[in-house]
Amino acid sequence: MSYSISDFKTASETLRVNDLRQALYDAGAILMDKVLVNLHGKEHQMRRKVEAKILKPNFFRWYETEVFQKTLDETITPYLKAGKADLVDLAYRILLNLTADFSGIDRPKKSFDETERILIILRTFGKAATLGQAKGDKDAISNQIKNSLEEFKTEFYNPSKQKRLEYLKRFKLGEVNEDDLPKDILTELLRNQEKLGLSDNIILKETAFYLLAGAFTSIHTLTHAMHEIFERIKDPVQESKVMSDPVYLQRCMHESMRLHPSSPTAMRRPTCPFHTTDGTILNKSDTLVIDLMASNRDVSIFGLDANEHNPERNLPSGVPPYGLSFGKGMHACIGVNLAAGVVPKKDSDPATHQYGIITLIAKKLLEYGVTPDKNNPGVVDTSTARNNWSSYPILFRS
Repeated sequence: MSYSISDFKTASETLRVNDLRQALYDAGAILMDKVLVNLHGKEHQMRRKVEAKILKPNFFRWYETEVFQKTLDETITPYLKAGKADLVDLAYRILLNLTADFSGIDRPKKSFDETERILIILRTFGKAATLGQAKGDKDAISNQIKNSLEEFKTEFYNPSKQKRLEYLKRFKLGEVNEDDLPKDILTELLRNQEKLGLSDNIILKETAFYLLAGAFTSIHTLTHAMHEIFERIKDPVQESKVMSDPVYLQRCMHESMRLHPSSPTAMRRPTCPFHTTDGTILNKSDTLVIDLMASNRDVSIFGLDANEHNPERNLPSGVPPYGLSFGKGMHACIGVNLAAGVVPKKDSDPATHQYGIITLIAKKLLEYGVTPDKNNPGVVDTSTARNNWSSYPILFRS
């Protein structure tokens, strides 16, 4: 039996229930089996605790100030010279290079061709996350994912792993300090491999998953957000606010994240009998579907204009401006602060506030005079039930 929840309050409470295990990615087990997002109970807690050592607030501040700008410039410069880009493709490249840094996948050449190669692999990995909603031959897609995982292992993972093992060996010998070790997920997994009982295949998949989760979901988040911004700045007053106030720009990003969650649904399966609010009893074979799109547009929480993009809406206490798009409870997105930053307060200092990479990328694109290409309108992706853009041509004025 499949049971659906679509109101915000019940959805939020349900996502916090620890007796419900992740079920959204069951179809994509060839890549997603045994990665963090699919673990449950003690195994999940132990791995998340290890990986959380990297994804702390001080890491995000370091990443935004020391890594982000350099990586962004390396990726975007050729497109600025050309004066145009496809936003979906550009977002793939920017976010791939950024997430490779904290995943632990090295790109020694940092060339266009090298990025293109890993980008092809990443796009195939993305099919694992959406296999449950795919409309094509799922067996054929699974074989594509399997082949890409082997290519990723040979070309990128193995060299990156070997480099980190050498660092860890030197660290044990006292030749390098803690601060000299790479600050990434792969290093932490290798350091704790024995403690967590991880096979090399699990570490391979976990690293691939972080590369996928950090880039693939944010790609569509950025494209949706820029589309909403393009619509908003048609109003000169709004254009002035967006261009002059980065905190307001972040609020616009959060509002877009609410309207366009990277997955329209979350799915759970009970590990023991689960009683719904209407008295229905769900068992281990049943599926609980949390409709994030509907929950994030619940008029009782977000107002009568819940379907509209309004970064100035007043929200009830405790409701995040991006709704449930990053989840709640044990499976809440571990990288929410990296993507979305910290929710601004009335006294937030714009000079020191943590904005998240989606807002920072949007800010730089606007500074470069980005506009949609009116002669080549965006195209919606029809290969999946998810509401994403497959193409979004843009122009740069400067």
